[in-house]
Amino acid sequence: MVQQSASVGGGVNPTQGKVAAQAAVSARRSLPTAEIVKRLDYTSDLWSMWLKPDLPQAFTFKAGQYCTIGREGVERAYSIVSAPHEQFVELFIELVPEGELTPVLHKLRQGDKVTFRPSAKGVFTFNPKFTSHFMVSTVTGVVPFVSIVRDSLHKGLKGLEGHKFYILEGASYHDEFVYDKELEAVAREFPGTFTFVPSVSRPTDPKNSGWKGEGGRVNTLVEKYVEKFQLNAASTLVYACGHPGMIEDVKERLIPKGFKVTEERFWKQ
Repeated sequence: MVQQSASVGGGVNPTQGKVAAQAAVSARRSLPTAEIVKRLDYTSDLWSMWLKPDLPQAFTFKAGQYCTIGREGVERAYSIVSAPHEQFVELFIELVPEGELTPVLHKLRQGDKVTFRPSAKGVFTFNPKFTSHFMVSTVTGVVPFVSIVRDSLHKGLKGLEGHKFYILEGASYHDEFVYDKELEAVAREFPGTFTFVPSVSRPTDPKNSGWKGEGGRVNTLVEKYVEKFQLNAASTLVYACGHPGMIEDVKERLIPKGFKVTEERFWKQ
């Protein structure tokens, strides 16, 4: 889930609180919905689902933004995998057994519906002021990067001459990557523009038997690849998305070296 900020007011009397609660329930009831038109499960706790919003006009967003969905009165924000031109809204979700919403969503199947806020939000989007885009993620944190890549390809890389994208994704096990085949294919087709480096943090675990790729937590690899790719702090923007601990470590490693970092934190809910 995308990090959300909330402000909590004080001094609300019981009557006001009751009225506010009733208003919130009424607002939820009137929210638009979206139908799950497709679902794919990858592991016991990771799945993708495609939503068809029931809105009076097309749902629009920028690659990298998030939408807000809900069920049974609970709402959360999720970054969007799909690019703006795609027919359905694709989400990649991780089950958190003790969470408030993901256990509910995990039970849903094709044909079920969720509430769907009609406006996309978020500023974790592509920044054309930089020519090198160093993108670091953990598992579902790769979502906005996939959206940005898809959108760039859909536009025929128009206006991206000289731009380079470096996507590093970390996971405990290789079956958690999910979008690795797509990103690897893009990197093969456009080797001078896109690079994808997946890394498992538990390379010796039996579940990763046969893994021949990079090993180690992705945040511990950023300096190695900054040097390997010969990235210049003035022309590079670091995008960090996913686990808050990973993001903090990336910032501690790269900000002192002069790199600018933009972030999107995913809280497990």
